[in-house]
Amino acid sequence: MIWLNVLFLCVFFAVTIGIGIYARRHTKSVGAFVLGGRTMGPWLTAFAYGTTYFSAVVFIGYAGQFGWAYGMSAVWIGLGNAIIGSLLVWKVMGRRTRIMTKHIDATTMPEFFGKRYDSKGLKIAASAIVFVFMIPYSASVFNGLSYLFTSAFGLQKVQYGFEYCIIGMSVLTALYVILGGYMSTAINDFFQGIVMLVGVILVIIAIVHSAGGMMTAMTDLSKFSAPNTEMQGAYISFFGPEPLNLLGVVILTSLGTWGLPQMVHKFYAIKDEKAIRAGTVISTLFAIVISVGSYFIGSFGRLFVSADEITGSTGKLLFDQIVPNMLQKAVPAVLIAVVIVLVLSASMSTLSSLVLTSSSTLTLDFVNGNIVKEMPEKKKVLWIRIFLAFFILTSMVLAIYSYRTQNLYITKLMSISWGALAGSFLAPFLYGLFWKKVTKAAVWANFISGVGITVTHLILANGDIFGHSFKFPTNPYINLASPINAGAFAMIFGLILVPVVSLISPKLKKDVVDHAFEGYNIAVKANQDKYLGADEVV
Repeated sequence: MIWLNVLFLCVFFAVTIGIGIYARRHTKSVGAFVLGGRTMGPWLTAFAYGTTYFSAVVFIGYAGQFGWAYGMSAVWIGLGNAIIGSLLVWKVMGRRTRIMTKHIDATTMPEFFGKRYDSKGLKIAASAIVFVFMIPYSASVFNGLSYLFTSAFGLQKVQYGFEYCIIGMSVLTALYVILGGYMSTAINDFFQGIVMLVGVILVIIAIVHSAGGMMTAMTDLSKFSAPNTEMQGAYISFFGPEPLNLLGVVILTSLGTWGLPQMVHKFYAIKDEKAIRAGTVISTLFAIVISVGSYFIGSFGRLFVSADEITGSTGKLLFDQIVPNMLQKAVPAVLIAVVIVLVLSASMSTLSSLVLTSSSTLTLDFVNGNIVKEMPEKKKVLWIRIFLAFFILTSMVLAIYSYRTQNLYITKLMSISWGALAGSFLAPFLYGLFWKKVTKAAVWANFISGVGITVTHLILANGDIFGHSFKFPTNPYINLASPINAGAFAMIFGLILVPVVSLISPKLKKDVVDHAFEGYNIAVKANQDKYLGADEVV
């Protein structure tokens, strides 16, 4: 059935490139290329948010590894993604982000930090953090895609088959983002989101059917013993065998979206307040189906794949191969083509958002006004496209390196990226929308702590410090060596650090703060039926 896989891919590629060509007419200016002119409706924005959120990293990497480790309790990760990472972030940050960024004329997150806190240095530092730490995330998406493709097309034994898949995905991503910018990615995200919804539902049905039905699957899963607990039936228990480590994954993957530039960027571009309200509902429902569905699928990994099948030459478990192997055994051949397009859809939308965010940030916040003075609009768009190509090339090289060394698995790459980005940006961005007393020193302190915690943990986790071996102390309740727990800690630490430093450091100029917040006080016209009459006021 390889011919069917090829047919589905050709149709997908044709639609994707066609949308990129169509959207090219919307890329005359930087605002249009990066934000789509701030005219995105609720459906496009909500699907852009959801498809950026969930990619091969979730479906192949996280669902595989944590479905294997936690069993059915991994579904809590999906619920956290839907409630904290979608519903709450839209309710809390959506409206205020759009209003403040539009009022201070901020196109990117680093530009927000520069204007909100009156600091050119903060803008430059933030742009460097974005560009550097988005590369591991992009590499993890390339890896997820390539593991699925090599499995689906039987390329495991083909020399450089994995590398060919990565290169192909890189070229396709570069083509349609360079052509159409944000408008291209938003329209493609909607098309790809529909494919994802249909695909996940079909895969769930196929997996449960292959497992002999829900009750049989749960019974069989309960027979596996977990290595870190004496609990019987740990993999079908409410919180699973490792509840604290499970909590770390929920925090990283759910709260992390509040500080990720590629996610928050969606609120910059939405059309109006009405669109935000509708988008909140749409994105939450999307997350429930996609994220909960992905982890639900991954929780059955042990029923279809043995540990021996995913043990690499180094003796380590290759978690990234769990879902591809499971799909090959449990999903009918005709449905594999749908799965390929499903994961490709999820990943292409995420990749496009990552490369667009990183390249626009480096151009607008680092090069423009610092290296190149008074850059015209057309030249800005050209520089963004150049950095797009460079970012994709660098991510591709890292993805190939991680595959060959079998050391940087998908979840580790993503955890490094999310830990540094959200650990640096979440607290100062969130507090900056609501609290006037956040100081420049507090933002600097959080940037340093977010990157510092992530990089320090990464160095320690490698176990060799200036020639001296190092190992994290073993703990029966929480894995201290996990980059996921380190990233979750960086976010929570920042939420405490920013208000503490703000209370003891010099305040910002009053006119700078007042200007940032005055956008919330601008009067907006409304229809008469939006108001209560004088005698109706309660």
